[in-house]
Amino acid sequence: MRLTNVLHFGVKELRSLARDPGMLVLIVYAFTFAIYAAATAMPETLNRAPISIVDEDHSALSARIVNAFYPPYFSLPKLITPAEMDARMDAGRDTFALDIPPDFQRDLLAGRRPSIQLNVDATRMSQAFTGSSYIQTMVMDEVNAFAMRHRRVAEPPVGLALRARFNPSLNKSWFGAVMEIINNVTLLAIVLTGAALIREREHGTLEHLLVMPVTPFEIIASKVWAMALVVLVTCAASLVFVAHGLLSVPIQGSMALFLAGTALDLFATTSMGIFLGTVGRSMPQFGMLLVLVLLPLEMLSGATTPRESMPAIVQHLMQVAPNTHFVILAQAILFRGAGFGVVWPQFAALAAIGVVLFGLALTRFRKTIDSMA
Repeated sequence: MRLTNVLHFGVKELRSLARDPGMLVLIVYAFTFAIYAAATAMPETLNRAPISIVDEDHSALSARIVNAFYPPYFSLPKLITPAEMDARMDAGRDTFALDIPPDFQRDLLAGRRPSIQLNVDATRMSQAFTGSSYIQTMVMDEVNAFAMRHRRVAEPPVGLALRARFNPSLNKSWFGAVMEIINNVTLLAIVLTGAALIREREHGTLEHLLVMPVTPFEIIASKVWAMALVVLVTCAASLVFVAHGLLSVPIQGSMALFLAGTALDLFATTSMGIFLGTVGRSMPQFGMLLVLVLLPLEMLSGATTPRESMPAIVQHLMQVAPNTHFVILAQAILFRGAGFGVVWPQFAALAAIGVVLFGLALTRFRKTIDSMA
């Protein structure tokens, strides 16, 4: 192997990427707007949930219940008639519809147990589960305060001292921004290298390489380092300017250590992209393979759901996926400030997985060019 060939072919890949506006737009989008959207689009609490109320009692108590709902948890309640309730729910205009029956206040004061009907649009799962508990608590607080003529705050028999480490304000955007960066590192590493190889085949330049004094190892190594460098630089810029600068996500650990781990992960994932690029014969085929591979990698890596909550067989199978170890490494360094003494098993796993994937990609690429010769 001649390092000059690897360097020159890598520079060629960078120039080819610079002339591809579609890929450039994808890179910029993946590490800017996509990060911001993932961190802010899904609020961690109930936010402006639409609610309508049927007040058939028109009493002081029903007015207190109506006035208990206000932003930011709920939108201002819409007072409707019983005939409108089902139509609004069917049209998806309300997540919650509260029906206060006639004589509700009188029955309460008479010692009877009146009921209030709460209809919930359970297709809006992010609001339905949390909002139902909120509404139940709010209605009961207003009823108890009205019946007792004062608000009673029950003192719990045991005090619970809550200490939220690494994210004291329980801000979901901190977690969402970093995990989206990690997911997009995997996405772009596979897409850029696979697309670069397929572009060589479609443009006919792969045949030109076969008549040059270069080896398959040099061709693959040049694509791996060039595309990995692009993703590594954009990842670092996104972490510093978007996550830390724009979203105020604190970075607890060493940035250099995290980028070293990212480089190892990119060695593995770019090799995976080369392998998929040799399997797919065209960009549409490569896109279908990408869907089949990328979705399980991102959903089961622990970036979205803790791995401990998954079935044991899934946890064992995902040990061979590079981004599983990358997620553990990134969370430990960026959130908890871990040093190399803590994350060295993930470094070792990424290095081993990268060597295996690079070997598979090289073997598959050699078979591809042999069939073309």
